[in-house]
Amino acid sequence: MSSSAAHRFATTVAVPKVGRRRSAPRARSNDQAELPLAATLRKRLSTVLDPAAAAKPAIARRAKPSSVPDHVRLILTLELRRELAEKLSLKAIKSERNIEAIIIGLIEEAAKRWR
Repeated sequence: MSSSAAHRFATTVAVPKVGRRRSAPRARSNDQAELPLAATLRKRLSTVLDPAAAAKPAIARRAKPSSVPDHVRLILTLELRRELAEKLSLKAIKSERNIEAIIIGLIEEAAKRWR
């Protein structure tokens, strides 16, 4: 392409103009009354459930149904010390189980002591 043809091409390309963003309209006045914050906080505090009653809706929101009857699928992400993770992995390998089964067993043992 010759230099004059390149110059003609560059001058014929239209560049769209970009407008400035509009700012939000300014508030006219403080006509709206303030919300009673203290009343809102009192309402929240009065609806706090005891832990036993709060556990069921918490699991209902967080857990998924399992294919195993009377079980739920609860996904957890654990951040463990490397040494502990390696010990759990070693225990799983020696017992020919997966690490999830080892952790579930430990949780079930602990839950028996809570009763």
